[in-house]
Amino acid sequence: MDRDHPEKEFNFDREVDRLGIRIKDADQLKVRDDVFDEITLLALYKLVHKKWISAIGGSISTGKEANVFLADREGTNVAIKIYRIRTANFNTMNEYILGDRRFSGMRKSRKDLIFAWAKKEFSNLKRAHEAGLCVPEPYVWDRNILIMEFVGSDGRPFPQLRNVHLGDPAGTYEEIISFMADLYKKAGLVHADLSEFNILFGDRPVVIDMGQSVTIDHPRAFSFLKRDIANINHFFSSRCELRDERELFTRITGLVFPDMVDTEQQGKRSDES
Repeated sequence: MDRDHPEKEFNFDREVDRLGIRIKDADQLKVRDDVFDEITLLALYKLVHKKWISAIGGSISTGKEANVFLADREGTNVAIKIYRIRTANFNTMNEYILGDRRFSGMRKSRKDLIFAWAKKEFSNLKRAHEAGLCVPEPYVWDRNILIMEFVGSDGRPFPQLRNVHLGDPAGTYEEIISFMADLYKKAGLVHADLSEFNILFGDRPVVIDMGQSVTIDHPRAFSFLKRDIANINHFFSSRCELRDERELFTRITGLVFPDMVDTEQQGKRSDES
């Protein structure tokens, strides 16, 4: 390969064949030029040869920063999330990485940031899953790729909450608030982008997309939590009776938050007020 012109020399079909990566439904991979660059294919190669996946199939979803595909692992469906190195929003990611002590020594190149983001989502999902929360179980990550539990049935993902007719909206609302409280208290995390777009629903809500989630000591953790609460209340506002946002903040954190406008200030413990 000409190292001065790697993109000119790179050929998707040739590299897939050379690396022995089995592609199912290849005509569905319309985004392959944006997603399956050489770095990604090398990571896939490692994951295939370590038997984390045996084949990659059609697209499940396309997000702002990543694409998710259905994959096979020894006859079982798994989800493979690939963060786009070329087109992911560097500035948006940086907002959540800065202030996270887990990544304080990270180099600031685009590639390093995206690799750190994939590691961050794996770490966040692992913490939440080990705390017993309803999130996809993460299996492994490598570079810009995360392999995790497939949330769906018969090869079809469960729908987003926004597309579901809820038989018991008040009960679902309570489940999501309880999830936020357990995420904070048991896993030490704030989701930081919670909405009806990243909650899947089968027989219960399953929270996904946790790359941006922050630890509760992050300088903007309270601000992100306040936004999560507002998003969930907005979605359920026409579906069931809501709890006051201040009340929810105290229930989730155990803190009294006297001024919900200034979300950068520190709260006081409710038992100290």
